[in-house]
Amino acid sequence: MRLFGYEITRASRTPATLSPGLPHGGWVPVIREPFTGAWQQNQEITTPTALAYFAVYGCVTLITSDIGKLHLQLVAETSPGIWEATTNPAYSPVLRKPNRYQTIHKFVESWITAKLTAGNAYVLKERDARGVVTALYVLDPLKVEPLVAPDGAVYYRLRGNPLIGLTEQAEPLVVPAREVIHDPMVTLFHPLVGVTPLYACGLAAQHGLTMQTKSEQFFRGNSHPGGVLTAPGEIGDEQAARIKAYWEENFTGANAGRVAVVGKGLKYEAMTVTAADAQLIEQSTFTAQQVCTAYHVPPALLDLPGSGGITDLEALLQKYHSQCIQTLLTNFERSLEEGLELKAPHGVEFDIDDLIWMVTSTKTKAAAEAIGAGALSPDEARRKWFGLGPVPGGDTPYMQQQNFSLAALAERDADQPFTKAAAPAPAPVAAPADGTEAEEKAFDVALTTELEGLYAA
Repeated sequence: MRLFGYEITRASRTPATLSPGLPHGGWVPVIREPFTGAWQQNQEITTPTALAYFAVYGCVTLITSDIGKLHLQLVAETSPGIWEATTNPAYSPVLRKPNRYQTIHKFVESWITAKLTAGNAYVLKERDARGVVTALYVLDPLKVEPLVAPDGAVYYRLRGNPLIGLTEQAEPLVVPAREVIHDPMVTLFHPLVGVTPLYACGLAAQHGLTMQTKSEQFFRGNSHPGGVLTAPGEIGDEQAARIKAYWEENFTGANAGRVAVVGKGLKYEAMTVTAADAQLIEQSTFTAQQVCTAYHVPPALLDLPGSGGITDLEALLQKYHSQCIQTLLTNFERSLEEGLELKAPHGVEFDIDDLIWMVTSTKTKAAAEAIGAGALSPDEARRKWFGLGPVPGGDTPYMQQQNFSLAALAERDADQPFTKAAAPAPAPVAAPADGTEAEEKAFDVALTTELEGLYAA
């Protein structure tokens, strides 16, 4: 058969002896049984069933959409520990458009959804004639099975997937591990098999769905609980059946709540526990919190009752990032780097600033403190918190010169900078040139004589 333009023959599917990665030899989409033999009664807890519970759906879609909206970029290590965004003709195209039918954001969402719901994400690579990865396809995790060769080599068996040219009727295809990116959740039982959080909260989801179903049936009966009619004496089966049919026809369903008139000592007693007596709201909140615990999602992000109001969104998102999605981001980045076979100094990185949004006052304060401390230049702060471009003179970090080390101050004091210096001697007056003094005296005599004559007249 042909896959991505390459002919794949049976001879290429070696070695001939391969054992399933799962210890029990199969890929079972059942999360767990609420009781022994439940699967024989069609009461097993499957992934589609668990996803119908609002808390499971809320956790999965919240995590998936949050990671999907983060900007995934190609980076290069320009100096030890410093990574900056870059482009490369071999790697950038597939990061912009991973395949023919998905954007990069939908591709990321499909990857994370597979991990959260099935415990494993499998991504098939497509290469060009040079061997460079040009496309990536997220596979249905329930149609992929890890295999182990006698020498320890890992292979994957792929079943029907028309998006990659493998029809449902086609024979399963076995490909080596180098052609598949495998990103598992925590591998509790086998290093090739990740375990979905639904394994831990499947029963809670089933409990919640059962309560919702019973509640819907209760309110469909006009919120009136079921009960029994009792008689003081013995009645025959025929009479009991007639009374039951009459009661169900006239006082249940749409007729619930009507006034019933009974005789012969008949008495109605309610049997079904009301929603208030069963503490339905408290039980529903408890099961939802159990689901949040399994997914490590703070209940406040799902607006669950009793979770309290959100007073510090930034701190809540920091907690959500550290305990829930950081490991998903890290594993995604490392798996994609190995899958794309990136060569140093290149890597891939999510921009988590797209997740943690701050109000304007907080951003302004953070920018001012970062610039004032010399940690960031004005241009860097403008780009990080406000999405603005550079300005003249803004490419250099600034810091006020107001702090000195003790050694510098001791050196200054040793030079006695505060000692009062002696007043400088006055500059000597230069002697007048020859003839100057005689001329001044003659002028004074002439002026005096003139004034005396004016006074006498």
